[in-house]
Amino acid sequence: MAAARHCRGVPCSHPSLVRTMLPALLPSEPVFLPVQARYAGGARPGTHEGEHAISANNRWSRVQLTFRHLPAEVWCCLEVRLAWTEEEEGGQALDFLLAGFDFLAADGSSLDVEHVPGLARTLLDPHSAWIAGPACQPAGSELVRAAPVRVAFGVPPQARGLALTLRSWRNTEGITLATPRLRPGAALGPGGFRRRRLGPHPAPLRHGLVQGLGLVVRGQIHAARSTEHAARVSLVYRDRDGAEIPPPYPGTVAVPGLGARPGAEEPGLGAAINLPAQPQARRFTLDLEPPPGATSLDLGFCTWEEEGERLPVVELLGPPEVALEDGFRLESLCGDDLLDAPGFLARLSARLRHDPGAEAAWIPGPGEAGAAALPLARARSLRSEAERPVVLRPDGGLSLRLAGCPDWTLPESPDFREDPFRAVPSRAIPWRLAYQSLTWLLPLAEAAPARALALAQAWSRANPWGQPADPLSLHPGALPARAEMWIGLLALPGAGAAAALLTGEAVRHGFALAEMVGQNTFGRSLHQLQAAAALLALARALPRLPLSAHWDGLARESLGEGVDALLPADGRFAESSLHRRLDLVTLGRALREPLGEAAPGPLVAARTEAALSDLAGLLDPGGRLPPFGEVLSGTDDAGWIARLRGTAGLVVAQRPAAPMPAASSSTLLPDGLSARHETAGRGWAHFACTFAETSPQGHADCTSFVYAAGATRWIVEAGGSEQVEAGAARHYLLSARAHNVAVIDGTEPVAGRGLHRGSLALPGAVAHAIETSVHGPGIRHLRIFVLPHDLSGLAVIDRFAAQEGGPLTFRAFAQLAPETLVAVEGPRRVQARQGGRRLGLVPFAVAGRVAGLETVIGRSERPGTMQGFVVRPGMLEPACALRYAVTGRGLVCGGLLMAVDGPAEDSLARVLAREELARFLVEA
Repeated sequence: MAAARHCRGVPCSHPSLVRTMLPALLPSEPVFLPVQARYAGGARPGTHEGEHAISANNRWSRVQLTFRHLPAEVWCCLEVRLAWTEEEEGGQALDFLLAGFDFLAADGSSLDVEHVPGLARTLLDPHSAWIAGPACQPAGSELVRAAPVRVAFGVPPQARGLALTLRSWRNTEGITLATPRLRPGAALGPGGFRRRRLGPHPAPLRHGLVQGLGLVVRGQIHAARSTEHAARVSLVYRDRDGAEIPPPYPGTVAVPGLGARPGAEEPGLGAAINLPAQPQARRFTLDLEPPPGATSLDLGFCTWEEEGERLPVVELLGPPEVALEDGFRLESLCGDDLLDAPGFLARLSARLRHDPGAEAAWIPGPGEAGAAALPLARARSLRSEAERPVVLRPDGGLSLRLAGCPDWTLPESPDFREDPFRAVPSRAIPWRLAYQSLTWLLPLAEAAPARALALAQAWSRANPWGQPADPLSLHPGALPARAEMWIGLLALPGAGAAAALLTGEAVRHGFALAEMVGQNTFGRSLHQLQAAAALLALARALPRLPLSAHWDGLARESLGEGVDALLPADGRFAESSLHRRLDLVTLGRALREPLGEAAPGPLVAARTEAALSDLAGLLDPGGRLPPFGEVLSGTDDAGWIARLRGTAGLVVAQRPAAPMPAASSSTLLPDGLSARHETAGRGWAHFACTFAETSPQGHADCTSFVYAAGATRWIVEAGGSEQVEAGAARHYLLSARAHNVAVIDGTEPVAGRGLHRGSLALPGAVAHAIETSVHGPGIRHLRIFVLPHDLSGLAVIDRFAAQEGGPLTFRAFAQLAPETLVAVEGPRRVQARQGGRRLGLVPFAVAGRVAGLETVIGRSERPGTMQGFVVRPGMLEPACALRYAVTGRGLVCGGLLMAVDGPAEDSLARVLAREELARFLVEA
């Protein structure tokens, strides 16, 4: 617990910045209050104690609140009350305000942590979360023009404080934030943060060098205590044959035998650069000058202490950023000139001090370009066999079929500003990304190579670097794929006349990708891996380019880091969406050839194969993956996985080791559970739930489930993909109201995850208990699924216990398929029908009482109450959402029973009445 210190307000030296020491408060609960407030850009203290007023001044108006003595490696929840005026016009903005998080070490120095659970990396603040506008807040908030806001996040292990910045963004009027506080909650558990603790022997990182150019390495170390000699960087430069160039090296200290392992034949890394940690979290920049003849560098971070000595706790806080010296940044090379692609090649050659025209030697022949694997193109072909993005019409015209949008006729001379679907933003953005990626030129080149080359040259002329025809062409969803496309066109036999332009564009795109990859711009994401994969392809296709070895090393290092984080060995994925995991696996499989056996090839292959086996086991008998998180609609999941496995077909929901599909089977993963059953004459049944980690920018679907019986899908997910939804629809699809979860009345779940707490065997059934942290501190939540072996029904039970006691109500949702007819037969029963089949649904209470049952279809008066829709291609379709509530005091427990017929319902009711299940509900 931390109490605020009492101190008078002290004006800051900057006229636009005011600093206030807040009065002491002695809370009666475990909360952390800010010890200091600083205002800028028109923000000021509110009219009441604990209030902060922020004016409408995008990003500039802000208050910074400092918190001290936070517990490390726990989920922590920011709680603040948002109030707005009646004149506010930005209420529907999903980015109404921005909350920025700067974590502090014990001495107050800022920590540059690579990833924080629950938050996103941003430019203004190290980590951030968006706060949605008034119209997106819960029902009733529009009457009082105020709503509680909660943001949950993981506290890094090195953090002891937090500088929280709340800043204006889309608000059009002043707003007030009242009583901000932090409440610690459950422990994060293993794997919440990646630790890079340094020891006496480094694991060297291999970097390719560009002859005659320096290398810049940036990063941050954190030491448990401030010290002048916290760590060191050991260096070994090697020549073209891989032999070590002996030290000394410029700017280093040479110590014979430094870092040598006892009994090892190799002498160790004897050249080093000291890394101080004053303050505790210290950023460093290494301007390295390779000696003559050096073509590669082994770089290792380690302690000064030797084997057997007491080792200090010193860590790298993220992967170091690697770049060429500043004169070889893309911005520096281009300057203010609008260089065409051949001009860029000539500028690069001159900057490297080569003879005029020397750049011609860098242009690959068709055979060299054709031999280079294109992993992003390969991944697209594995994802969908039937993709035909371009159609050559009999009249010679071209029709493009991109991003699931209707066919569009390409103008004879496009200016690449085209936006035919601008009236429908949910279609316009994915279409423009696909259009600007130019991937459609590769299939066009198979039928009309001259036309494809002409269009590629037209795009290059319309997009000089720095002045794109469409700014979306620089998006990471378009740029890496387009980079590969230049290599694909260079492989055409008729590319000779355009080869200089194509090579220039490939090299220019390579510089952009190298900066993204080397600076870890997109962190733990598919975009970062795609950028690295495209950079690897460019390095392989341009073997005589002086930068190819440097790009190859950057790409391999980034792919190894990314796959290790996104496809972890323990199966606790950072990505909750099964379709996004399948995308990651697909890219990993496409990288098999270009990576080969060199690192990180074996790691990528092993992680990809393990994740693919898990995904294959989650397919339902109808061939679909459970639709949790972002869902890629219209895909043939079973066919996609079959192509990845290299098989002509796939027995769905079956792991490769099983010779025949069993009548019943179940799969328990670290963040999900599924079960299926098949009976002759009765059709298949399937159940799946997810309890993967969630974040404010992701779906609030922790413990959501789907259910099918009699080959009929009954309980479904609303679905949704960031590629096709925006605005109010996007807000709804991310919210708890679009998922089959339970929530405390009047609140939205926060970031967190679930943990499988155990199973209980029952007569003819099994119960699974999942504990979650998504309802914030002070609430313990268990969700229990009771599954009959034949899946003729199921029961979902939620148990909420409030730390403070008092009245407590939760609401739970069940989304029914759109084709379902629903009838409310009384206060405690709903009957659902589909194609002659039926499903009965009955809410019940174990502790407390059932406090309401209703159905909602197509409610859409305001974003914060929108409910009763599911995604169909290109639109939201009304569907029935069942809502039931259970209320009590201190502890409430209840749920929903569903069964396909009377005997199944009676059998399940008898299971629910058993004493061992009652004990399990209490003890789990």
